[in-house]
Amino acid sequence: MAVPARTCGARRPGPGAPRPAGRPPRLLLLLLLLPPLLLPPAAPGAAAYSFPQLHTMQHWARRLEQEIDGVMRIFGGAQQLREIYRDNRNLFAVQENEPRALVEKVAGDIEGLLARKVQALKRLADAAETFQKAHRWQDNIKEEDIVYYDAKADAELDDPEVEDLERGSKVSTLKLDFVEDANFKNKVNYSYTAVQIPTDIYKGSTVILNELNWTEALESVFAENRRRDPTLLWQVFGSATGVTRYYPATPWRAPKKIDLYDVRRRPWYIQGASSPKDMVIIVDVSGSVSGLTLKLMKTSVCEMLDTLSDDDYVNVASFNEKAQPVSCFTHLVQANVRNKKVFKEAVQGMVAKGTTGYKAGFEYAFDQLQNSNISRANCNKMIMMFTDGGEDRVQDVFEKYNWPNRTVRVFTFSVGQHNYDVTPLQWMACANKGYYFEIPSIGAIRINTQEYLDVLGRPMVLAGKEAKQVQWTNVYEDALGLGLVVTGTLPVFNLTQDGPGEKKNQLILGVMGIDVALNDIKRLTPNYTLGANGYVFAIDLNGYVLLHPNLRPQTTNFREPVTLDFLDAELEDENKEEIRRSMIDGSRGHRQIRTLVKSLDERYIDEVMRNYTWVPIRSTNYSLGLVLPPYSTFYLQANLSDQILQVKYFEFLLPSSFESEGHVFIAPREYCKDLNASDNNTEFLKNFIELMEKVTPDSKQCNNFLLHNLILDTGITQQLVERVWRDQDLNTYSLLAVFAATDGGITRVFPNKAAEDWTENPEPFNASFYRRSLDNRGYVFRPPHQEALLRPLELENDTVGILVSTAVEFSLGGRTLRPAVVGVKLDLEAWAEKFKVLASNRTHQDQPQKCGPSTHCEMDCEVNNEDLLCVLIDDGGFLVLSNQNHQWDQVGRFFSEVDANLMLALYNNSFYARKESFDYQAACAPQPPGNLGAAPRGVFVPTVADLLNLAWWSSAAAWSLFQQLLYGLVYHSWFQADPAEAEGSPEARESSCVVKQTQYYFGPVNASYNAIIDCGNCSRLFHAQRLSNTNLLFVVAEKPLCSQCEAGRLLQKETHSDGPEQCELVQRPRYRRGPHICFDYNATEDTSDCGRGASFPPSLGVLVSLQLLLLLGLPPGPQALHVPARRL
Repeated sequence: MAVPARTCGARRPGPGAPRPAGRPPRLLLLLLLLPPLLLPPAAPGAAAYSFPQLHTMQHWARRLEQEIDGVMRIFGGAQQLREIYRDNRNLFAVQENEPRALVEKVAGDIEGLLARKVQALKRLADAAETFQKAHRWQDNIKEEDIVYYDAKADAELDDPEVEDLERGSKVSTLKLDFVEDANFKNKVNYSYTAVQIPTDIYKGSTVILNELNWTEALESVFAENRRRDPTLLWQVFGSATGVTRYYPATPWRAPKKIDLYDVRRRPWYIQGASSPKDMVIIVDVSGSVSGLTLKLMKTSVCEMLDTLSDDDYVNVASFNEKAQPVSCFTHLVQANVRNKKVFKEAVQGMVAKGTTGYKAGFEYAFDQLQNSNISRANCNKMIMMFTDGGEDRVQDVFEKYNWPNRTVRVFTFSVGQHNYDVTPLQWMACANKGYYFEIPSIGAIRINTQEYLDVLGRPMVLAGKEAKQVQWTNVYEDALGLGLVVTGTLPVFNLTQDGPGEKKNQLILGVMGIDVALNDIKRLTPNYTLGANGYVFAIDLNGYVLLHPNLRPQTTNFREPVTLDFLDAELEDENKEEIRRSMIDGSRGHRQIRTLVKSLDERYIDEVMRNYTWVPIRSTNYSLGLVLPPYSTFYLQANLSDQILQVKYFEFLLPSSFESEGHVFIAPREYCKDLNASDNNTEFLKNFIELMEKVTPDSKQCNNFLLHNLILDTGITQQLVERVWRDQDLNTYSLLAVFAATDGGITRVFPNKAAEDWTENPEPFNASFYRRSLDNRGYVFRPPHQEALLRPLELENDTVGILVSTAVEFSLGGRTLRPAVVGVKLDLEAWAEKFKVLASNRTHQDQPQKCGPSTHCEMDCEVNNEDLLCVLIDDGGFLVLSNQNHQWDQVGRFFSEVDANLMLALYNNSFYARKESFDYQAACAPQPPGNLGAAPRGVFVPTVADLLNLAWWSSAAAWSLFQQLLYGLVYHSWFQADPAEAEGSPEARESSCVVKQTQYYFGPVNASYNAIIDCGNCSRLFHAQRLSNTNLLFVVAEKPLCSQCEAGRLLQKETHSDGPEQCELVQRPRYRRGPHICFDYNATEDTSDCGRGASFPPSLGVLVSLQLLLLLGLPPGPQALHVPARRL
């Protein structure tokens, strides 16, 4: 849609009028028919200059086209390089990329890789169940009986708070030595496992000590797995008690503030511990809910949301006499990161008023769960109710909606300190296969909002072997620094019985997990045979990418999975939606489509042809795809069997040859195992040369394909120097450099001194000019980024260049290849002057046109530059050349920043189209914390009247407040907005955010015509025409005459955004499929254990003791943070 000008703009069809693609508006057609009527009259007695006629400007355009083509033919060397490739036909073979065979092979390799991890997982899970069944529970186990490596011990030694907290602890912690391991990107010890216990769990409790005792036996199984498969990475057992035991041992990467890591909240654990969930959270906001209790409820809901994954669906509602959703979501929505963010922000706006109406809340929840016209998990169904208490059991509601089958579990949470009878809440949970929990203070929130997973795990345990199925997770950030990983998970069940003839135990022991680094999977994909614009990708059942070249989050948060949808990784269109659906369904397919792609530097959009081929990866929930441009169907494979020729070509890589042959940059690829990498290309080339003096290109430790192609392209580009560049005077045509880049990884820049100003990526496949040249016919101009420019007066000693490149294409035996890109670098100043001359009425080189008072003349871009603006703009809307000297320092800037009025007219007349998209992987500076964001950690502050009232000091509110203050004394981060953002950590410096990107590209109009920009009392003529065989638009316009004519400015730069409106997106959710397994029911389930807790009545003595403790600033003993854990 066009952006209207505020007070002026190009005339165009009226609102809603359709405009045929490729044709100018009617008004412009009239202008073409009546050009003389548009000519402004000359002033009496002045030289009779008029706006150039259409044919004149078309003549200038042809001169520009001819000049560009001539320079590229003479100096670019594309034709000569084609001949060189043909002349060296005996040195390479033409190989074919067969998409179906390629994608099948890669899918099979990935399946094999994951299958080896699955075998290791099964051995671990079986062993864990055996060890735990054989273990004898010890009620009198002592801390000194347990010896293990505490992964957080080293960090806690430097923390005086934790040191005081653990004072008197008798646990024997091992002291280990570690060695650096490149595979783990960490220091490890292969002889031991490490143990991580959450901060809010007391290490000396009987449950934890027994857990440590029996899991110690897993060490030998971990080690045996590694012996069988040395490529294994982290092997982890996450216990339902919160204990994490992982192998090999390495120190824990603790943040500088409180460490809130709990394995039971990790995405892989949640996925492995239960089947997908449909959850409705209802929150009591009646007037009886005090300010402190309501704060606890808000925090509890947020913590509950964090236990959900992308396989789950959720909605949140508040209720008093009536129930209503807290957000704009009117039905269950996927529990993805963005939807959960909406919920978390919405619950902060809940206000307590009215009377309690359980019936309204439960009826709303059951209606939500019965809505079958929406996407949902269709597995576990549950209602989570947070309240401060009440007397109504709403039995009639349960009889109507849930009995006798009880397909919906009900979990009730009594929040805050109060004297209400909790029996009704216990009854609701017990009568509906749920569980009753108490959250008296903030310290109980985390543990009690995740314990429900134990209940959901019961049907899985009772299903036995049928439920022992490996699942693979979404991509997420490894907490120990491994980078992006996926994890295979397998639940571990408690196989014990409570006594002879007793029922089978139905508790889940935990989840076993094995990590697979994404880099290990990427190594199984073709590296360089697919060309610069070919790639492999993979997605899961949610449509999230597992592999994709655009999966590169700038900042990661280990608390959340990395969920980039395939349609967000690429520019979305209908064809890709259908491909995505087919892949999620596990189908095979192939399709050639025309689509839009974003350039590597994210400044340009290209319309291209792509071939998509996809197959499922068996035994997983993943599907693999291959994207291949038609020109990458074939590729070159060098065959340098002649060692003398190898040596000859290799010599052209030596720096001693650069002065005569041009500077060579080599792509930093993994040519050999022993090659030392370096970000400095000069140093990398030095390392490469030193290694090549020790090994041959045919060495087994080297990638022979990469080495042979590199050396071949070294020789071929040197022949281009010899045949074309060396004998040419670049100054004749004001060229700063000529260059060639190849698929083999060579970039040769001539002359050698030009390499000092060469800033392009030495890896051609990662250079924007290279990839765009392959996708576009003709000559691709790319001005420098605006930030790199100096002002015109300072250009003498630091010349600015404009890159012009084109792909080298040739055919051999009917097989077409594009193995290289060649180009030139234009001197900006000199070509700006040349541009004026070419767009002028000169008849001789040194004689500008003269126009006297009695002569009628047309204006041109040279003589009349004070009245006439002439520019070349590229296909992204960036200024390339101008006849205005003062605009030289604006070359490379988006043209709307140079002339907003004219750019808007070009856009409104369809010379440009616009594409808007969102980048969900951006990193932004942290926002200052606001009151709303800090609300979950807020603390109730009593009034002066409260403090003077003795009755208040013995009240439940005082007790709850003291509990929070006590917890905060030890863990002060609870009272801050975000406890996980450690000061000085990367997360404190920047955070993940959404950025809106806008790119412009050539629209459907490819004609040449004049138009008027109407500006009230004055108007402005302009002419626009595409230059053939280039990505340039030639524009001639009158300079603006009236300063009051302001136009709406088109924006191209990135802007911070909240992303698309989530409330609208959930109305048209993207296609997805949940896991194919579901365990939500078992007839033998024992539901008698449903949480018959009792409130803890405070005593005056205890309250006084706590107050004294707070006043003295003494830390509590370890028992203060003891969280009761279950006995296994």
